[in-house]
Amino acid sequence: MPQPVTALLAAMITPAVLISGAGTLIMSTSTRVGRATDRVRGLTSRFKQLVSAEGQNEPLAREEKRLIIRQLPRLSRRTRFLMRALQAFYTSVALLVLTSILLGLDGLFDVNTGSLPLLVALGGSVSLAYGALLLSYEARYSAATTKEEMRFLEELGQHYAELYADELS
Repeated sequence: MPQPVTALLAAMITPAVLISGAGTLIMSTSTRVGRATDRVRGLTSRFKQLVSAEGQNEPLAREEKRLIIRQLPRLSRRTRFLMRALQAFYTSVALLVLTSILLGLDGLFDVNTGSLPLLVALGGSVSLAYGALLLSYEARYSAATTKEEMRFLEELGQHYAELYADELS
């Protein structure tokens, strides 16, 4: 194989490695969007139960309703971060594929693309980094929501522990 063809193939493969990483991030981010959506649906269902006549008699129902109301804006923010991250990852894939196409055109048809492939690849890399940064913010919101829920479950556990303590006395 002539040297220029080998060099061209090597140059075209480099964006493919980043495309593979972006694809993995797209899959995991899509899963996270689904989980956030399911969480909103679950909270909505639970809230409907709590506002019913029967649900209002549940232990700490008022506190749980407040918890749900506090969580909804956080879940909304999480979903926005996730959707922006997905957009960034898809943009990254598009730009990195375009980089390979530009390199191929330059090598096969002697089209002078100049520094355009480098600029497009740089844009794809920046988009990938931006998406990853958004995921880190989303993870922080997710952890804060989980921590708040755990505190509520501790209160609920304490409530039941006190009930059983009274029965044992």
